[in-house]
Amino acid sequence: MYTIIITDKKEESRLQMTNEQYYTFIQPYSDAKDILYARLNVLEHNLYGKTATHPTHNIQERIKKKESIEKKLLKKGKEPTMMNAKDYLQDIAGLRVICYFTEDIYSLADTLKFQSDLIIIRECDYIKHPKPNGYRSYHIIVGVPVYCMDGMEYFPVEIQFRTMSMDFWASMEHRILYKMKRDDKEQIAAELKEYADALVTMEKQFAKYTDKQGLSFT
Repeated sequence: MYTIIITDKKEESRLQMTNEQYYTFIQPYSDAKDILYARLNVLEHNLYGKTATHPTHNIQERIKKKESIEKKLLKKGKEPTMMNAKDYLQDIAGLRVICYFTEDIYSLADTLKFQSDLIIIRECDYIKHPKPNGYRSYHIIVGVPVYCMDGMEYFPVEIQFRTMSMDFWASMEHRILYKMKRDDKEQIAAELKEYADALVTMEKQFAKYTDKQGLSFT
């Protein structure tokens, strides 16, 4: 009987992900995220110029931790390897753009989609089509070109566009239903859905007071 020992370093790295490999693996995703972050800032300045009204309240950024990548791959029934992470995960890098109003979200997203060097991989409009629990957001996964010594490759970055009220609701819903052990989750979920509907009405009321004069989205 013979014991097969893997000596090929490439094969070895494909079968496992060490901390060192993780940090090397996520570097181009981090670069793609930074490129897209800067692009969004440039687009905002070009769209709104020196007007007092800007669409974004803030932009949050994140890179999935090694444990989160492994957990998500296992949930998909895949081995937690670098190759599988690259093949099956498109949200390793992410941005969350918090805007004031819904129309600001669509203006920024539409402008982003016209950028010739970016690839739109997938988009989900949970604003026009909210999830049953009341969740609203606009998700878009963008392929960003990252240039390295040996050429160029596209890396995906997930952007979640939300208004301030959408982000508030999503954060509270996650904290209440997923971070706490409760016996009344069904009742709380129904109440949270009512709050989500109320926030939609509130947003529309606030939108009446915004001054959109002098803004151009073309």
